[in-house]
Amino acid sequence: MLRTKLSFVLLLSAFALSGCNSNPSKQDIGTVSGSVVGGVVGAVITGGSTWGTVAGAAAGGLVGNKIGKDLEKR
Repeated sequence: MLRTKLSFVLLLSAFALSGCNSNPSKQDIGTVSGSVVGGVVGAVITGGSTWGTVAGAAAGGLVGNKIGKDLEKR
């Protein structure tokens, strides 16, 4: 079950990145990367719980967005 969820998250992130017509900003890359990593970590910590995966992806997306935004300013 966990392998299926992880595959789904990776597939969705691949589709999200492939939909970009122009080069994505560092903030965009940070948001997507943070969501993927957060979703995986959330799933592992909670033993594959859907809520844990979603919460981890949301938290990771926020953190990744902020980091990417800071990198854009440099």
